[in-house]
Amino acid sequence: MSNQSNIANPGPLGLLGFSMTTLLLNLHNAGFIPLSIVIVAMGFALGGAAQIIAGVMEFKKNNTFGATAFTAYGFFWWSLIIIWINPFTGIEAADPISMGFYLGLWCLFSLFMFIGTLKHNRATQVVFGSLTLLFLLLSLANFTGSESIHTIAGYTGIVCGLSAFYNAVAQIINQEFGKTIMPL
Repeated sequence: MSNQSNIANPGPLGLLGFSMTTLLLNLHNAGFIPLSIVIVAMGFALGGAAQIIAGVMEFKKNNTFGATAFTAYGFFWWSLIIIWINPFTGIEAADPISMGFYLGLWCLFSLFMFIGTLKHNRATQVVFGSLTLLFLLLSLANFTGSESIHTIAGYTGIVCGLSAFYNAVAQIINQEFGKTIMPL
């Protein structure tokens, strides 16, 4: 029995889910748009569900890195939405210190995933490097209460989201044309 998978590359779907939600949230963090149902809905559907689906497909393809990244960040989006809406009675809303630790843990996870990208293409390194910096800045913004750091984080997140979008589109275009049109 062959160990080869015949499923499509789930990477572009996961990267699009990641990129589009990251872009929307960081347009908010940079001060361009309010936090609204638009971000929450995109986070639930594309940031959460699409990335989790892509992660499960990566497990099927025996890609531990992709499976871990997409599944974990998909559940990040769902956990963040739960934090925002706080549907549990009797549970205190998130405070800045708790959010600082929450985002700091995601920074640590992203840092180790970035180390894993040193065996990947440059585009993926940019995504995870900028993501690690984004989580670091968001964590610091929560710990310090600095709106300036929060705004800088927003711009960093826009760069991160755009880099993931490029990575996703490049994979699709390059595969469709059977050659490198958009270098990774």
